[in-house]
Amino acid sequence: MQTATQLFLWIAGGFAVLGLLFVLAAAGALRRRRPLAFTTRALAAIALAACAALAGTLSVATLGYHALTREEVAARVSVRPTGPQQFSARFRFADGREATYALAGDQVYVDAHVLKWKPMANVVGLHTAYQLDRVAGRYAALDKERNGPRTVHSLAADKPLDIFDLRTRYAALAPLLDVEYGSATFAPADRPAEYEVRVSTTGLLVRPVAAP
Repeated sequence: MQTATQLFLWIAGGFAVLGLLFVLAAAGALRRRRPLAFTTRALAAIALAACAALAGTLSVATLGYHALTREEVAARVSVRPTGPQQFSARFRFADGREATYALAGDQVYVDAHVLKWKPMANVVGLHTAYQLDRVAGRYAALDKERNGPRTVHSLAADKPLDIFDLRTRYAALAPLLDVEYGSATFAPADRPAEYEVRVSTTGLLVRPVAAP
């Protein structure tokens, strides 16, 4: 399945090609001294260029989001205690990347951004998408959670734009996006364990991996 990023790139390219054709048509009308035709085609070219720019922006903003049509494994996490209420969490992501984080607490906490597109967007191939956002250490006791050392790391790749932030700031995206929300899950980290962080259309969940 093609990603939203790829789809928006194709859409941006299509609008750009159409815009170029209207630019050429407007230039032809100008040479033939047809001001009304020139104005109409020039305005169409500007409108198509704006659509291409919007689609290009959305292609960048959706970079890193993964299409989701069923429950799937977003990452496999190995936790190992390194001291009292301290542990390491080694992530193996679905795309093959690996990273290890030093965390404090009793549990490993993971959250994600989830985007649900409206039916009109589903028609062109845009479906529920997700991006893992953060990993943190979580304390079982509330007073320790309030006063203990906090450890938080980003799981999302750096990029200039993010569709989640754009939707929050711009109401114009409302006709495309049905809902955007955060989802989180956590699991014990006070003993060696391995987990699968899974994503479904309703959010994140974590499952222990059975020993072979």
